[in-house]
Amino acid sequence: MRKRAGVIGLAIVLLNVVVALSAPILAPHDPLDQDVARRLLPPAWLAGGGAEHLLGTDQLGRDILSRVIHGSRISLLIGLLSVVLSLPVGVGLGLLAGYFTGRLDDITMRIADVQLAFPFILLAITIAGVLGPSPRNVILILAVGGWVVYARLARGQALSLREKEFIEAARGLGGGSFRILFRHMLPNVISPIIVVGTFGVAQMILLESSLSFLGLGVQPPTPSWGGMLNDGRAYITVAWWLTTFPGAAIMLTVLGINFVGDWLRDLLDPRLQSV
Repeated sequence: MRKRAGVIGLAIVLLNVVVALSAPILAPHDPLDQDVARRLLPPAWLAGGGAEHLLGTDQLGRDILSRVIHGSRISLLIGLLSVVLSLPVGVGLGLLAGYFTGRLDDITMRIADVQLAFPFILLAITIAGVLGPSPRNVILILAVGGWVVYARLARGQALSLREKEFIEAARGLGGGSFRILFRHMLPNVISPIIVVGTFGVAQMILLESSLSFLGLGVQPPTPSWGGMLNDGRAYITVAWWLTTFPGAAIMLTVLGINFVGDWLRDLLDPRLQSV
């Protein structure tokens, strides 16, 4: 708790989770309701604004605050599910490749190298073009693009651990390969995996926003932060609030998750703990 940045980051993340879970209660308006007569109203503290729409309205008269609140559900859900799907696959393949080495290691790492050779956004465009843009397909795209990081990390840890004395002792006592992998190796690699997975959530939120901004992610009228940025860019000179508030939501959420990741790294790595 002495790490102020970690406490601040944890508070931001918890606030986002509460807002996402309570979105139907907290949102003052339906995020899909349109009222063209109230289009491009400024925030409440500017001339022409009102308390009914605290953060103003967009080009269709929809309430910005309500759309930002509901957009948090999309970003957090896609970010978490993408990591939940990609992390176990990557860690499992990495442990197997690092422990058994040989052909399995070569095949796994060559697949990873080929995937890393392609820019993610090109891979995402290709998959979205085949499957079509939707929240489910965005999660699939991000999961397919994210497993490589965890696989390479787990493989490196496994290569280092497989020659340690306690692993040799487990083999000498008759321990099977999978028992050694999941009973002795996995607990020793879980700490860095948790830290990298935390940073991965922040990265997936950014990538989801990028895909939605490009029109390859969550489709209108479903509110998403990236989609709101795309909608507001044509009005940025006359209605700055259309892009400022969803952009601030992305920045604060990613910053908070990164603070938590730094805090977990300090907490879980004994080499970084003060004596």
